[in-house]
Amino acid sequence: MIVTLIVICEVGFWVLLAAGLAARYLLKMPRTGLALLLCEPLLEIVLLVVTAIDLKNGAEPSWRHGLAAVYIGYTAGHGHRTVTWLDGHAAHRLGGRERPAGPPRYGMARARHEGRIWLGSVVAAAVASGLLLLATWYVGDDGDTASLTAWIVVAWRAAGIHGLIALTYLIWPKKEPRGGAGTVGDEKRVPDRTP
Repeated sequence: MIVTLIVICEVGFWVLLAAGLAARYLLKMPRTGLALLLCEPLLEIVLLVVTAIDLKNGAEPSWRHGLAAVYIGYTAGHGHRTVTWLDGHAAHRLGGRERPAGPPRYGMARARHEGRIWLGSVVAAAVASGLLLLATWYVGDDGDTASLTAWIVVAWRAAGIHGLIALTYLIWPKKEPRGGAGTVGDEKRVPDRTP
């Protein structure tokens, strides 16, 4: 049931996002669009409540409950950035606004950009860890909580790997080609499609 709910929340995230952007830019109803976008955190609250009820009703703590916490953490750490990125592109394509600038491609500016994204992963791991520790406390000594605490290691391992990747941009910054080819204002630049 928990895995199905995670899938429903993920699908719901994208449906609410599409509906919110469509309302804002296609239907010219910015308040309705904003209301739809603000409903997205409710999906994570529903998932959290259902997971807590499942544990309270005697379900054995398992990898499913850990996955739910990690999913909620990921949404907390990276959801806002994803919505902002897609909103900027929707405003450009559907609302006639200027194309949003892509991330910096070279030097320390790119390293700072990657560092900010990594901080989202740290937030995700911290939120997931907090939820998993709360779940462990909630279950108490009555259940085997090893599967929950194992997910804490998974969350921080993912944040650590992401941190190492972000660190490479600082240690070995990509240098801008001579003549500035490939910079933001250059027509030959390949658009960066990452959020």
